[in-house]
Amino acid sequence: MQYINGSFLDNFILMGFFNYPWLDLPLFFILLTSYIFTLVGNIAIILVSQLDIQLHSPMYFFLINLSFLDVCFTTTTVPQMLVNLGSPTKTITYVGCVAQVYVFQWLGCTECVLLGMMALDRYVAVCEPLRYSVIMNYQLCLQLASTAWLIGLANSLLQSTLTIQLPLCDHRALDHFFCELPSLIKMACVDTTVNEITLAVVATFLVLGPLSMIFISYCYIIQAVLRIPSADGRHKTFNTCSSHLLVMVLFYGPGIYIYMQPSGSSFQDLSKFLTLFYCVITPMANPFIYTPRNKEVKGALRRLLRKGFLVIKQKRKVRNPRLM
Repeated sequence: MQYINGSFLDNFILMGFFNYPWLDLPLFFILLTSYIFTLVGNIAIILVSQLDIQLHSPMYFFLINLSFLDVCFTTTTVPQMLVNLGSPTKTITYVGCVAQVYVFQWLGCTECVLLGMMALDRYVAVCEPLRYSVIMNYQLCLQLASTAWLIGLANSLLQSTLTIQLPLCDHRALDHFFCELPSLIKMACVDTTVNEITLAVVATFLVLGPLSMIFISYCYIIQAVLRIPSADGRHKTFNTCSSHLLVMVLFYGPGIYIYMQPSGSSFQDLSKFLTLFYCVITPMANPFIYTPRNKEVKGALRRLLRKGFLVIKQKRKVRNPRLM
């Protein structure tokens, strides 16, 4: 193979499930449907949380950040995947690949940290309900969310920069659906031990840090829930917290397997399916996990729809006085 050191390749070939070409059409429709539901569901949560004054609380501030992250997260990869699944030439430009690596790594790490921040918010809400609005004020929420975004950005700049500086061989075949760090590292023509160790160590800290915060927070939350005298109160608190826990399991589970498995591990096809799960299915599922179990969100949706119908009726009456 020709040795390429720092030169720009025209394109990368994204292999995907090249051994199973019959999957292209089903995957195309599954991804398209999931992407539409992701956009509609998460944008709806953002609009409802912003427009309804009763949802202007720390919990929904973090939920807006999570929904915005999910929209950006899927948009980073899914459109390119849809183009490739519907085309015989499954390629991505070098510049597009580099941009995808930076943005995907940034958003993925940010969501990992943000879920830990959301566990802290739930801890204060359940264990310190009387001081919740004082402790979790807007300034603190903004600082926590900004910290999550900045940690994700710093990690992306470190990991992605180290990876794209590796000299690549010119076979250009990337064994994945999109440009991701582990797959790019495997394409290098030099020893990648430093990159693999750096990726594993940073991933360990970024996973164990938020997971430790989540574990400690929910230990206190469980104790507080068990002390609630009324069954309705326990049920309401459990519903709110279980939604958050389910989202964390769906996100962290596949990510831990993909980024913390030993180098050269087999089951590459399983890794691809898990990657599809946490970067496509999980963002789509988040609105359905939070909304049906949350009476406040459902109530806000009903109020906004009622206002929308009233506005439409009033406009019709103005245009057609006979309806009055």
